Amino acid sequence: MKRRLVSQSELQARLKKSLLAGAVFVAFALGTFFAIRFGPQSQQLPTALRKVQKLNERVGERILGAGERAGPCKAPPEKGTPPRVNGLIGLDDDVDPETYRMIVESGSKRLELKIDDIQKLPRTEAATDFKCVEGWTEVFQYAGVRFTDFMKIEGVGLHDDGTPYPYVGMETPDKKYFVSLDTKSMMSPDTVIAWEMNGDELAFENGYPFRLIIPSKYGIKNLKRIGRIFFSDTRPPDYWNKRGYDWFSGL
Repeated sequence: MKRRLVSQSELQARLKKSLLAGAVFVAFALGTFFAIRFGPQSQQLPTALRKVQKLNERVGERILGAGERAGPCKAPPEKGTPPRVNGLIGLDDDVDPETYRMIVESGSKRLELKIDDIQKLPRTEAATDFKCVEGWTEVFQYAGVRFTDFMKIEGVGLHDDGTPYPYVGMETPDKKYFVSLDTKSMMSPDTVIAWEMNGDELAFENGYPFRLIIPSKYGIKNLKRIGRIFFSDTRPPDYWNKRGYDWFSGL
């Protein structure tokens, strides 16, 4: 292999190109930082990041297939195994089972359902992976009523012409935690209003008396302690989306 001597002038030219490329990169990085840090905001998030986030949502919804099953059922954990607890926003207040009511709003219809009203609905159970945006995964068993059965029996979720509302909103009784979901994902056979996990009644810290189980979404969408469910033509607010997380949050 031949060696070629590089002249002093060529070395200087290469150095200048390297310095120029470095300066352009630093200028671009600083410009991007200041544009994001001090630029206009969109829904409490820098506009540039919000645009990227919305692109991620569209790609995720198309690739991940909203409404499909989350995957094969898993072998359930041993009965009585305490489900992992993560996040207690919206669970500060005590729940009196005698006075608890789940509010359901669909068009002009408004229901106030007691615990017994919901637990008498057709029961289903399965075991699946629960995945958190923090990076951990845990298999758990859950039992409750499929959301599709809940909609059909209670006669909610449809316009007068029979078409479904595109969005479902949920919030805790104290309104401190709230989620917004696409109806197509909510109508997956895996999506359940649950009152049991790992063979036992829901614990207080896991959302007693009812929580949402939607295995096709990350845990941030699986709202604990359902106080209100409502159907909407416009996308309802979402707690973590307002704080910069992907709205679709699909797996």
